[in-house]
Amino acid sequence: MADSYDKRVTPARPDLAASWLKGRIDALEYAEGEAATVIASCASLRAEPSDDAPQDSELLFGETVAVYERVDGWAWVQADNDRYVGYVHEDVLDDIPEADARVIVPAAPLLTAPDVKSPLQGLMPMGAQFTRGETVGDYVEFGEGAFVYAAHVAPLDFRAPDFVAVAERFLNAPYVWGGKSVSGIDCSGLVQVALQAAGMECPRDTDMQAGGLGRDVALADVRRGDLVFWKGHVGVMLDSARLLHANAFHMMVAAEPLAEAIARIEKSAGPVTAIKRV
Repeated sequence: MADSYDKRVTPARPDLAASWLKGRIDALEYAEGEAATVIASCASLRAEPSDDAPQDSELLFGETVAVYERVDGWAWVQADNDRYVGYVHEDVLDDIPEADARVIVPAAPLLTAPDVKSPLQGLMPMGAQFTRGETVGDYVEFGEGAFVYAAHVAPLDFRAPDFVAVAERFLNAPYVWGGKSVSGIDCSGLVQVALQAAGMECPRDTDMQAGGLGRDVALADVRRGDLVFWKGHVGVMLDSARLLHANAFHMMVAAEPLAEAIARIEKSAGPVTAIKRV
């Protein structure tokens, strides 16, 4: 049976694995996945069941997961969205009705009433999925006792016409490792959120994206929408000369000349490894 596998997207440990992996990967026990939905606006998906463990990714409100273990307040899960595996706090999971809408702006204010002056409950990130309730004026009900501006949401089958324009809306958002929201986002998270908003499937990490997205193009032919990859990093071209990327140099989503980014990044991560046209 398999001796090696990508632990990021395979729900398997020496002591426990998903039942569908039985016969393919050795484990002491196997478990059926229990369906659950994320009920926090953003929930850290961690490498280990500890708040001190690195955040590998984020789960957004309404995302569904398969739960394979619940221990000491932590759940070991696999996300249905991009197959990523990790640990989340058990209290961010629940059963809620199947979603029929999603947030299409970087952050949608969640209000206690359909009134611009009503108290703020929180912010729902782009991609958050929910079941629409009653429409009251310019607002739509987002669960019991909560409302969002109707223009900030759309049916699940809505597709943004330009994923680059979606990515641009995150300009100056803070850089946070593993983040997928305007409150904090990383380089591959920015690409994933933008592509998914346009209806395109996209894996989570840069190596997965470089290996699974688009076709190769030459640096001399680069244009708007092309994805530029380095080892461990990715950005999207705004035009033939400027790169938009979430990065730890600026500690935010920034736009800069591609030539400047190449010269700087080469010193730490090496040369460009691929350019993909999606």
